[in-house]
Amino acid sequence: MQRRGVLGAASLLAVLVTLGFAPARAQQEPIVFGLITPLSPPGETALGQLAKRGAELGVDYINEKGGVLGRKVALSVHDSAGKNEQGVAAYRRLVSSEKAVAVFGFIHSGVNIAVNEVAKEMGVPTMGTQTGASDVTAKKYDIAFRTHAVDAPRAAAWLGWIQKNKWKRISVIAETTDYGIGLAKETEKQNKDKNLGLEIQTIMFDRTTTDLLPQLLQVKAFKPDAIVNIGVGQPLDLIITQAHTTGLLPGAQMVTSYDAPARPQFWQLHGDKGVGINFIAFYSPKSELSDLGKEFAKRYQAKFNEPPVYAALNGFANAIVFAEAIKTANSTEPKAMIKALEEGSFTGWSTSPLTFPRAEGPLWHNWSPPLMVLRYATKDQTPATAEVAYVLGQ
Repeated sequence: MQRRGVLGAASLLAVLVTLGFAPARAQQEPIVFGLITPLSPPGETALGQLAKRGAELGVDYINEKGGVLGRKVALSVHDSAGKNEQGVAAYRRLVSSEKAVAVFGFIHSGVNIAVNEVAKEMGVPTMGTQTGASDVTAKKYDIAFRTHAVDAPRAAAWLGWIQKNKWKRISVIAETTDYGIGLAKETEKQNKDKNLGLEIQTIMFDRTTTDLLPQLLQVKAFKPDAIVNIGVGQPLDLIITQAHTTGLLPGAQMVTSYDAPARPQFWQLHGDKGVGINFIAFYSPKSELSDLGKEFAKRYQAKFNEPPVYAALNGFANAIVFAEAIKTANSTEPKAMIKALEEGSFTGWSTSPLTFPRAEGPLWHNWSPPLMVLRYATKDQTPATAEVAYVLGQ
């Protein structure tokens, strides 16, 4: 009789679960979002921290609005340190042990690409937060999504800036990562395909190096009009510092391949030597924000006493987009979420809706922000006061 009662209770529980009346404990278990981002060297730790800030505020916002499907969202943060193997181990742990339903926060393209090779088998979707290499999405994996500018338009932005200024001799100094190699090749390709007639010197370096003087002396011997700095994190800053040491700067122009100079720490690190630096930007405080973006900017300013920059905006938007996809799908099942992401239109920080079409090449599952070149003309400028030196498409 006792055994029959236990079996009867178990059968009743199964029926209740099937009908949607899960036990209270199960209903209250949070939905887990995973964040894999660089928080220690040799990773780009500043961008990792910014993505983390944005994601945390995003999850807070989601939970303030009642969570998703009646459940709270929890953010599980993992440090990739910019290392592929560490990012892959984090993804496996998030999906297998922590039951994460979405993973984002990627800053280094190599980490994102390596994780996607595992994710295509394990099934949980990823979102590149600030990864630019084509192969993040160009392999057309169902699980791979991204909210960032890919190689081709980024290279087009600095080539357009170079053409506008009628410069001819260009040095590209790039790290030997998926990101650096892809952008260096894309720059050379567009110069050839568009018959731009530029003389391009390309020099590659290992991202773990602590001395780039030999490479920069080669650049100096080439006598470039402009230098494209394709370093990430510490190498980017090292190139600026040692370009001054060699006398390359301030004579030549330099553009960095992403918006590292937009951070307040830039002036603390470079002081007067930061004057004259140009940088690719994806957002300016002058840019129009959606109502959701304005709300985030207000919260970010209140918490951190500084305006948000692009990586934080994207970390926030990634969390919001995954939450909305789950609501649309009415499920955390990966295939249902992927379908919702592909077919939906989502509101992020920008006034431009976020969509993830099954497009060709690296634009597969990719939303891209606007691209511009900003220039610092005086010390301690902010992106809000920086000169807009070039806007792609204008």
